[in-house]
Amino acid sequence: MSQNTLPHLVPVPLTRVAIDGPFWAPRLAVNRAVTIPENYAKCQATGRIDAFRLDWRPGSAEEPPHHFWDSDVAKWLEAAAYSLATHPDAETEAQVDAVVDLIAAAQQPDGYLNVHFTVVEPQNRFRNLRDMHELYCAGHLMEAAVAHYQATGKRKLLDVMCRYADYIDTVFGPEPGKKRGYCGHEEIELALVKLYRATGEERYLHLAKFFVDERGRQPHYYDIEARARGEDPTKTFFGGDYAYLQAHVPVREQTDITGHSVRAMYLCSGMADVAMETGDVTLLPALERLWRSATERRMYVTGGIGSSAYLERFTFDYDLPNDIAYAETCAAIALVFFAHRMLQITGDGAYADVMERALYNGVISGVSLAGDTFFYANPLEVDPIAHANRPDLFGKNTILPRREPWFSCSCCPPNLARMLASLGQYVASTGLDPAQRSQVFIHLYMGGRVELELADGGLVLTQETRYPWDGDVRITVQPDAPARFTLALRIPGWATASRSRVNGREVDLKGITQKGYAHIDRVWRPGDAVDLSLPMPVERIEAHPAVRADSGRVALQRGPLVYCLEEADSGPRLGDIALPMDATLRAEFDPSLLGGVVAISAEAQRRALEGWDGLLYQPRPTQTERVTIKAVPYFAWANRVPGEMLVWIRSVS
Repeated sequence: MSQNTLPHLVPVPLTRVAIDGPFWAPRLAVNRAVTIPENYAKCQATGRIDAFRLDWRPGSAEEPPHHFWDSDVAKWLEAAAYSLATHPDAETEAQVDAVVDLIAAAQQPDGYLNVHFTVVEPQNRFRNLRDMHELYCAGHLMEAAVAHYQATGKRKLLDVMCRYADYIDTVFGPEPGKKRGYCGHEEIELALVKLYRATGEERYLHLAKFFVDERGRQPHYYDIEARARGEDPTKTFFGGDYAYLQAHVPVREQTDITGHSVRAMYLCSGMADVAMETGDVTLLPALERLWRSATERRMYVTGGIGSSAYLERFTFDYDLPNDIAYAETCAAIALVFFAHRMLQITGDGAYADVMERALYNGVISGVSLAGDTFFYANPLEVDPIAHANRPDLFGKNTILPRREPWFSCSCCPPNLARMLASLGQYVASTGLDPAQRSQVFIHLYMGGRVELELADGGLVLTQETRYPWDGDVRITVQPDAPARFTLALRIPGWATASRSRVNGREVDLKGITQKGYAHIDRVWRPGDAVDLSLPMPVERIEAHPAVRADSGRVALQRGPLVYCLEEADSGPRLGDIALPMDATLRAEFDPSLLGGVVAISAEAQRRALEGWDGLLYQPRPTQTERVTIKAVPYFAWANRVPGEMLVWIRSVS
């Protein structure tokens, strides 16, 4: 490890966390039993895996391997590796080994590894970093290699990717004769840091730092390489605006989150990793500015980001339309990555709050409860008739509100699979306080077990909870022997009346809460129990007045969950429903609804249809009828008969 690292928290490894709570355990089981195998089957059926055989030839009737097919296979591999780490399975391991063998055999003698540029365009290797995804694909393969090695102890894929990273290091860098380029789609930055952490090879960390530092510098590399290809640099699919690629200015000078949302989050994640491992504090002000831009002015209430289907990008402050919201699943996942890294650097619960918001809403909305169909875009309002007649607005998500089993651009399904398979590593972290005493941070509440090694010996923490259906959490502390350390429990921003007890005695949370964590510092003994109560009233959330799409509307939130109306529960014309400000909001668990959820019901108003025959407009007072509405968690919508959906409900006095 570099001696220049910033002091930061360290996530508890995935293999030391077991999740068995009633909310997450069934979803993770579906991910293992359905989603990961379905991803493998689709990669097989579409030729993505067989493409590594390198048997495609020019003139073939078959579709040539796409320039980012490698990344789809890599993400499936990573998901499968995480699954093997926690739940060994002979069939999955055999599939993984076979794919690893194919990838290894596809590596070129000099270490290069990319299917498209080996068999389709070998003459164009690294000639168009701006538009093609060679380094992006390399990054995903590196992540898969690290996950595979850590899960199985097998070095084959890790050695392959080290050879590739070694080759990339001979091509790129600040030294004379090397390319001073960087990928148009960020990813390799964070992947190289993972490779460095797994191997200890500092050249990989230096290369990651180079890619971060070089981005956006003048003379602009994308201009140079375009002219070398004989092209006009301004004639691009994104209009020549390098902000789309987060390459308009050097990263330390960037002020607003901009461009393609997934790329932006991967860049920020890589910047945070480089800052942590090199001690480069000059990156932190930019990271904080970009975080505030993304989460305070350009994020949906669901944790979705990237409001425009056009180029899958951020637009401008407070531009958050609902029915044409893009909010790509991959973008919410990448926001989780960014939030988690900033959380490790700062220990600030504000990052954990956003991480949780995205995870419980904008991420898992992307996969059906059955685990075999997916959303690419995640709108906050759906009218099936309008969407069926405006498919161009959603590009890859042309048929709403139905999830699809796969996409031609299939980044989201395997990304969801790897996110869920790796969930355990987001639960807790360890660190040291200023006095060098051990600290254990609990970020996410879910039933299960965390095993740790502290300076004074081993420790097991067991969580018992039905979270997010209720906010009661019991944590049993089981050190090998009595030991003093700090247990830091996250107090979510929405939990304004939280209470806690240790062995039945009340704890003054106000006096010990810093940056959203209650720091309980004491000598812990085997069997000590901490009870945390996080009240979950139903809250009416308003948007900033500059968000025009939500003017005069409210969203319902309970705990970490954002809710929506569906036609199946609340009838048609959801946009005509108005929720009185004094309406009683009732929350009740319904075991028969959507696999068992807490639903919110209330009495509301809807405009009546009587008197409108033959009329399109008329000057008369609006007639209303009383209706009972039922809101369900946003993540669970579109798992029944297709129909309307609405997050932001009209509010009336």
